[in-house]
Amino acid sequence: MNILMILTSHDKLGDTGQKTGFWLEEFAAPYYVLKDAGAQITLASPKGGQPPIDPKSDDEGAQTEATKRFKSDEAAQAALAATEVLSTITVDGFDAVFFPGGHGPLWDLAEDADSIRLIEGFAQNDLAIGAVCHAPAIFKHPKHDGKALVAGKKVTGFTNSEENAVGLTEVVPFLVEDMLKSNGGAFVRGDDWASFVVTDGNLVTGQNPASSEEAAKKLLALI
Repeated sequence: MNILMILTSHDKLGDTGQKTGFWLEEFAAPYYVLKDAGAQITLASPKGGQPPIDPKSDDEGAQTEATKRFKSDEAAQAALAATEVLSTITVDGFDAVFFPGGHGPLWDLAEDADSIRLIEGFAQNDLAIGAVCHAPAIFKHPKHDGKALVAGKKVTGFTNSEENAVGLTEVVPFLVEDMLKSNGGAFVRGDDWASFVVTDGNLVTGQNPASSEEAAKKLLALI
């Protein structure tokens, strides 16, 4: 079982002067769910190398069992520091793709031609696609059968109310919930900050950081 994980390379939080990137729990929890299930994991990002970790996700209060495990896992740290360049990746040989969130993907992966190419390729080949929290931003442009990939599909992602709660509604380039709805997605949600994951066909989406582990389990169930 070969799984591709695609991380953001974007580290600027709009014009705030603050840093962003990927959310550590949203990488670590799925990484170990997949790895412990025997998956071979390939890590990639638009620029390759070490993707930026959102500093807030590295705070003491944001630590989980998975992030603690990652911090003592030198092999995983080395793998993360050496992500492959996204433009060199093809769909061939992979069984699924998973996108961790964090605010970074709103700026790069949502617009990245290679990300769009790969998502459309996975969809074309009926392969599982997973995204959690802000990562459903990746569904902004991909098409399937001539329409938006999420059109008519049940999907979730970071909600408008969650974005409002973190005070970034005016900072982000677009709101994940609004974009999914405008692309024809049937947006569903759970309570703010509680784990909520939805599967529709080969698409698995999770609402927020708490949804990371369950999203990876649901992705595994499709393989």
